[in-house]
Amino acid sequence: MPDEDILTQPASAYANTEKTFFELASEQRLSILFRLAEKKAKISQLAKDLNITMQEAHRNVNRLQDAHLIEKDPEGIFSLTTFGNTIIKQIPTFNFLSKHKEYFSEHVLGELPIKFIMRLGALDRCEYVKGVVAILERWKDIYREADQYIYEIVPQVPIDLIGPAIARVTEKGVKYSYVLPQNVIIPKGRKELLKKLGHNELLSKGAIERRMVDRVEVSVILNEKQASVMFPTQKGETDMNMMFFSSDPIFHEWCLDYFRYRWYGSDIFDESHLKEI
Repeated sequence: MPDEDILTQPASAYANTEKTFFELASEQRLSILFRLAEKKAKISQLAKDLNITMQEAHRNVNRLQDAHLIEKDPEGIFSLTTFGNTIIKQIPTFNFLSKHKEYFSEHVLGELPIKFIMRLGALDRCEYVKGVVAILERWKDIYREADQYIYEIVPQVPIDLIGPAIARVTEKGVKYSYVLPQNVIIPKGRKELLKKLGHNELLSKGAIERRMVDRVEVSVILNEKQASVMFPTQKGETDMNMMFFSSDPIFHEWCLDYFRYRWYGSDIFDESHLKEI
């Protein structure tokens, strides 16, 4: 189904979803769901673990059963249904967006395809890094701690970071692959610096790879252990003053998948598009 079809369903198509959201709108019911995601339990154990009364436990368990989110076996042990287990795996998406609602009131998701938007919950376990200095330090850390590869999709590479990236390639044999937009603006002195660092020789050996896309709005920078993502402002420009960073495997997988998606849909790098200032 095309993206626009997913987003233009009539309101009546979401009647069942409305009921599910209503049942999830409770701290106690959410706590019961996540507790059962860890291990099956009887109602007395749920009440004890969650520090709620038996009356509260009975009332909320009954509602969750009626919503088909949990079920009880003949021995009185509760567990998640397939429906319930799947639903709670979607909650990190709402949690991520809710925690950063102020950020997303000023930022957009850019060219992000619906398949990545639907996986935004993968970014939930992250650190919000703010400020150019702090971001550049994290960026350098990703370079310094890379043992296998450095992948990035960025609107530009600050000239101060070119050296650390190439040093990791020459000293540790790290693979460096990057994607830049066609309208990229490069700082003066970049060509001379690349020549001094042996960039072209590393390109010819395949140690460095580069590609080009029509534009970059969502930016990712990652090594094999850590990853970061930056979203664009409402003007469509990557906000390099705010970044989400994590070493969480699920966060990393999202960033890696997005890099690969853009990389395999990119064009040959064309130096003629570069504009020096």
